[in-house]
Amino acid sequence: MSNDAFGDRERAEEAKFKQDQELEFKAAARRNRLLGEWLARQFGMISSEVEGYARDIVMVDFDEPGIEDVIRKVMTDIEKRNADISEANVRAKISEFDRVAHQQISAEYPGPLDSDHRQIGD
Repeated sequence: MSNDAFGDRERAEEAKFKQDQELEFKAAARRNRLLGEWLARQFGMISSEVEGYARDIVMVDFDEPGIEDVIRKVMTDIEKRNADISEANVRAKISEFDRVAHQQISAEYPGPLDSDHRQIGD
């Protein structure tokens, strides 16, 4: 394999890795938004409050890697509101919303993305 071909292959793998990471980030944010929307409805929030609460859940995930920061936040909110939602229920919803988010993101971004996050060819 020539150096040019090796370099092209390496750049392609790097681009694929970057795209996968970006799509994973989008799916995690979507999952957290779905979780926030579900919890807001469980808490009896009015529609104007739902979006803000969902946004808060998305933002809390930036505190640390993984989902545990989100779980701590929502479990604290659940306790404050005396809602009958267990941590097991929350984790099950996270798994469900993770699948939904990945399906939605895959449908929205089925092909490669260019540098400004649009599908190539659009």
